[in-house]
Amino acid sequence: MAANTVLNYLPRNSIVHNLTGTTKLVFFLLFTFASMVTYDTRVLLVLMIFSFACFKLSSIKLKEVRFMLIFMLVFLLLNNLFIFLFDPNQGTKIYGTEHVLVHLFFKYSLTAEQLFYHFNISLKYFVALPVAILFISATNPSEFAASLNKIGVSYRIGYAVAIALRYIPDIQRDYHNISQAQQARGVELGKNEKLLNRLKNSVSILLPLILSSLARIDTISNAMELRGFGKNKKRTWYTQKPFKAADWAAIALGVVLLIFSLAVTFYDGERFYNPFK
Repeated sequence: MAANTVLNYLPRNSIVHNLTGTTKLVFFLLFTFASMVTYDTRVLLVLMIFSFACFKLSSIKLKEVRFMLIFMLVFLLLNNLFIFLFDPNQGTKIYGTEHVLVHLFFKYSLTAEQLFYHFNISLKYFVALPVAILFISATNPSEFAASLNKIGVSYRIGYAVAIALRYIPDIQRDYHNISQAQQARGVELGKNEKLLNRLKNSVSILLPLILSSLARIDTISNAMELRGFGKNKKRTWYTQKPFKAADWAAIALGVVLLIFSLAVTFYDGERFYNPFK
């Protein structure tokens, strides 16, 4: 199940996991902003190296986040496809030149500028996704809630986010258990069955899944109400960690990468690196 879970906390003894939740949240926001503001290929390549290095340091294996990677690749392909279909000349508009490589059909021609633009779009995905996956997979939900509260977010909102993150693996486990039970009763959901029939048979899982989810929600809400949750304006956190030297170093690295991204991107007043000039 570990390799098939989605948005699940994966505990490890690594440098990334040992950072506080606040540090990981701040670094994630700084790094994400640094990658969002730029279309400079040089900056994106540097950020991608740091992104892959952070993922390597986390000791999380690719097979454990396989589903999210496949989902990202499919979404990336669709995004590039629709960009080209709706505006095949976006690259030429941005870079100001046109080098036609091959004419396809109608108004669609494949240009070097368009390919370079799609390359930059793809780079942004490969920059942001490893850090996003890492932030979710390497941060304990309770610690994440504590980090949100520490930067000024209400602890009620932070606790709601933590419960939602904890609830995702529970839903996956319930779905798997119900699926196994239905298959034992003769409802075919395996790969040998046709896709349309599998979709129809999957409906038989939804009702038990919804009922079990409602029962769990009722249990959690009653437990929180009995313990007086939300009565006070502030609360303490059992999983909150003190800041260490590694935390300050990680935040400093995030600030440096953001400054680097802004400086290189806007030194000539443009967001796009243009190799066609």
